Formats: sequence, structure tokens, C-alpha cells
Amino acid sequence: MEKIEGGATAAKGFEASAAAARIKYAGRTDMALLYSEAPCVTAGTFTSNIVKAAPVIWDRDLVRSGAPAHAVIVNSGIANACTGEEGLRYCRETAQEAAACLGVPEDSVLVGSTGVIGFQLPMDRIKDGVRALAASKKPGLKAGTEAARAIMTTDTTDKQSAYTEEIGGRTVTVGGMAKGSGMIHPNMCTMLAYVTTDAAIEKALLQKALSEIVQDTFNMISVDGDTSTNDTLLVLANGCAGNAVIADEGSSDYRKFYAALFAVCRDLAMQMAGDGEGCTKLIEMNVINMDTVENAKILAKSVITSSLTKAAVYGRDANWGRILCALGYAGPVFDPDHCDLYFGQGDQKLLIFTGGSAADYSEEEATELLSGEKVVITADMHMGGAQATAWGCDLTHDYVSINADYRS
Repeated sequence: MEKIEGGATAAKGFEASAAAARIKYAGRTDMALLYSEAPCVTAGTFTSNIVKAAPVIWDRDLVRSGAPAHAVIVNSGIANACTGEEGLRYCRETAQEAAACLGVPEDSVLVGSTGVIGFQLPMDRIKDGVRALAASKKPGLKAGTEAARAIMTTDTTDKQSAYTEEIGGRTVTVGGMAKGSGMIHPNMCTMLAYVTTDAAIEKALLQKALSEIVQDTFNMISVDGDTSTNDTLLVLANGCAGNAVIADEGSSDYRKFYAALFAVCRDLAMQMAGDGEGCTKLIEMNVINMDTVENAKILAKSVITSSLTKAAVYGRDANWGRILCALGYAGPVFDPDHCDLYFGQGDQKLLIFTGGSAADYSEEEATELLSGEKVVITADMHMGGAQATAWGCDLTHDYVSINADYRS
């Protein structure tokens, strides 16, 4: 498997475009198109929030229907959430406009929205945007990057990832783009992620792979503990690589594809966690040698969602008591006298807590380890062989400022 440059247009047969529809933002693009002339099998995971945005319902129903997909239309600025029947009608109107412009069936067009909750989409601008997207779509890295930038809201950078793998004597590519900076606490699976692949794979097997992978990637990140109304992760597979259809989950072809899909999802998830609103650093929390994977996940997520821990990391304060506290209230039972805590960065690793009390460590060295763009915390529970990793970010003054002003 090889990591390559690119994102959602890295796979064969996919095109993209961006347009400035003036939905909420001025002086930037705010609509994106992903398109495949060849029909795609699809898989998806969606927010577990009871309050679901209209595009979540639209996409969920299309993915479940089994209808082949050709396109995804995404807008930023307005979430089309809490918009009732009118919001659902606007999803259909968007799909109808795209279908007419692209010459594809209406039920082959998926839609996505991100932004402020409670506002209706300006459909005259949306339809103008769809026409502009259809007219300007093209393959290549530049088009994919433009699409990834168009779906940003409070993100500070576009998020893309792509990998290739040899499957059945053919080069298969998996690539994707995502957005997400705040309201990030996926629980399914505000975040949107769109993954494309030229692999030929059965729909049921694609869904199985995605549903498993999301548990260890997107579901293991958190910025602020808020699960969005719009969380959507879609995978489109058009089969243009020409490999034999992957139909056996016990085959080496499936294992290779799974690994590539996992790598793209993990990359995108980490990029989201590291671009949390106002953040200055990515936090990686490793729980090792726990009794079960489920308990390891609970412990890891507890630490990266702890506001006190996040604030301490921002302040470069080696306040290990906050970490131990977050582990202690998470639920799984462990013996704190047999737990070791470490701070790390790159190849460096510093023991900070062991045997029930503080280790003999240098505060200066600990502060240095907390000063990089990525801080690694490891908890060795000494209870078994299970492990899990979660990703989050520090909590800064800017997070409050961004969210105090977000709607206005």
C-alpha cells in the first residue's frame, strides 16, 4: 500500500468542481460536486443524533435503496437541519437540478450540507451553483482540492487523503475529502466525509467494511463532545480499476481493500481532530494493555473529551491528575496503582505517573513534550492485551470566540 498525493479525484473515473453560490460566504466557493460517469455502488454511515438534517435522511434512504450513484452535491454555510418538509423538498430539488444538468437519474444524486442550523437553503442560488458545478467538472488533483476547500466552514485547511494498493493485478485507489472543525463528536459514524474508490466491490461488503472501519477512525475523534445533526460518511465505488469484483470477505483482495479504506478514513479523522476550532495541537490518546478493546476505547475517548485535560495541554501544563481523573470516571474498572502514564512526542516518551503517584520526571521536559503540534498520551493499564487510540485537540480561548460569533 502506498500513500499518494490527492483526495476524492485520485481514483480513476472521478471528477470534481467548486462554485461560489453566495449561500452564506462572500469571496469564496461554497458548493462542491463529486461525479463519476460510471455508476457507483455506495455505502454510508450517518449521525446517531435524533435530530437529523434533511440531507442525512435523503442520503440514508438512497444508500439503503441500492440505487447506483453518480454524483454528490455539497453546500457549505447552511446545514439544512431542522427545516422540516421544506428542507427535504429542497434536497429533491437539488438532486433534480443535478440530474438534469448531468444526464443521470435523480436517485443517483446524493446531497450534503454543512453550516448554520435552522435556515432554509436559498434554492435559486443552489440551482445556479449546481449548473456551474456541472459545467466546470473535471478530473485531477486541482479539481479535487477545489472541491475540498468549497465544503469548509470554520476549517482552517482542506482535508484530503489517498492510497493505492495492488488488487488482483490492478492498481486500486482509495481517496477522500472531509470537512469538520467544530461540533465534532461522531457517534455512528460539523463532519462530512466523502471517499471514492475505483475498486470493484459488492455493495454489501463495502458497507460491512465501512461500518467496521468507522468505529476505529471517525468514531474515535472528538473536538468538543457535540454530535452533529449532519454527520455523513459516504463511500462511492465505480469499479474503473478493472479488478475482479471483491465478493469474499475472507479473501486477500478484501483485506487489501479494507486496509486502504481504513488508512484513508484514519487520515481524514486525524486531520479533523487536529483542525478543531481554535486548536493549536492534535492530542493522541493511546490506551494499551487493557482487558477489552471496548473498555480501552471508552477510556481513550474519556481523556480526549475532558475539557480540563484539553485546557491543560493548551497551557503546556503536565497536569497528569486530570488525565487520571478522566480515566477514573469513564466507567471501566482498573487499579490506579498499576497504571502508568506517559507523555510523548515523536520518538520521545516520558513516564509521568506510576505505582499510584507521580513519577520522578522533569517538569521542563514534560512542558517541552506538550509544546509540539502533536501530543501523545499513553496509559498502560497492565490488565491484558487490548488497546485503542482516540484523537482530539486542545481547548483554547479561540474556541469560545469562534462559537460565540458563529451564527452572526
